[in-house]
Amino acid sequence: MDAAERSDDVSMDELWKLTETAGAEPVCTVLQSRDRPDPHSFLGMGKVRELKELIENEECDLAVFDNDLTPSQARVLEEALGVRVLDRTGLILDIFAQRARTREGKLQVELAQYRYLLPRLTGMWTHLKRQAGTSAPIGTRGPGETQLETDRRHIRRRIQKLAEELEQVRRVRGTQRRRRERNSLPVVALVGYTNAGKSTLLNTLTGDSIQTGDRLFDTLDTTTRRLDLAEGGQALLSDTVGFIRKLPTELVDAFKATLEELTYAELLLHVIDISNPDWETQARVVEDLIVRLGAGQTPCLRVFNKCDAYFGRLPAGEDEICVCARTGEGTGALLYAIGRKLGGDLARMRLCIPFSKAALVEQLRREANLLEVRYTDQGIDALAVVRPALRDSLRPYEVRQDG
Repeated sequence: MDAAERSDDVSMDELWKLTETAGAEPVCTVLQSRDRPDPHSFLGMGKVRELKELIENEECDLAVFDNDLTPSQARVLEEALGVRVLDRTGLILDIFAQRARTREGKLQVELAQYRYLLPRLTGMWTHLKRQAGTSAPIGTRGPGETQLETDRRHIRRRIQKLAEELEQVRRVRGTQRRRRERNSLPVVALVGYTNAGKSTLLNTLTGDSIQTGDRLFDTLDTTTRRLDLAEGGQALLSDTVGFIRKLPTELVDAFKATLEELTYAELLLHVIDISNPDWETQARVVEDLIVRLGAGQTPCLRVFNKCDAYFGRLPAGEDEICVCARTGEGTGALLYAIGRKLGGDLARMRLCIPFSKAALVEQLRREANLLEVRYTDQGIDALAVVRPALRDSLRPYEVRQDG
């Protein structure tokens, strides 16, 4: 088994929290040390018997596994344990289904669920297939396979329909992206491990009040807000779904319409919960997924959050900022760092705009950082911080100052 896929005390603790997030009440964890999973039952049969005894003693009705199970392994385990069996991917999909709020989020989760379900249909119809033998009662020969194929066709059609709808979402996002580019507003994307504090940081930086909570995957749907930079100018700040180790491939594929925004961002803010003892591993998981999504070359600031709960030596690199999103501590330095990363092309312009071109003032409010505006006898006197896309069109109104 790949080292990244192995379970340990840390990943089992995370699985416990995921199970609670899904609404179940975990009672115990079991680990088995093996060089590789048993191809038939994932666990060795001795461990399966031990787990069955534990399930009976605790009166459990669900067994959750930290790794992905093949459809045949899941069937064998359900028969041996006598309870429903769920793997990590199935558990995360269930949480996502509970949390999705927007139409786009629901489409993405449904697509991921169907892609997960399709190869597992055979096991769901095993009880009917068993009746298809020569000794089966009259009227029960074959309908299991018939229903199975019917379900497969239905799910494949539904997958195709969902993929088409999400492709339309992607086209709409492309249109919105081109509009943003015309408006010359850079995009800054928040990324990080689930529950690192991304939404709280967005609220603090933008003055918004997006609902947050101390829960895994509290945010699924992308949120974008305007961000005023410390040295002038504005940007769009986007919150994204949190990452997690062993993130299901079905979810990464289904959420590409959302996650591809990372590849168009001009800057990533990698939010890290430094109070978590496992923060270094979590940071590597996020960085690996950023590369996997095609955004590995995008400039990035590491934002160490929850510093008020950390008692070691704080990081102090050039592109490392320590903050407490909950209290706002350190966010001034963060805004300055964001401006520094984005501000290479920003310029202050003193303008005298004719009254006949008064609409330019509203354009400056939307697309630049309008610092001052005064109405004089000569026209509209304005001071703004602008980006190159807008600068050339404003040159005729620029006021040159000696010295």
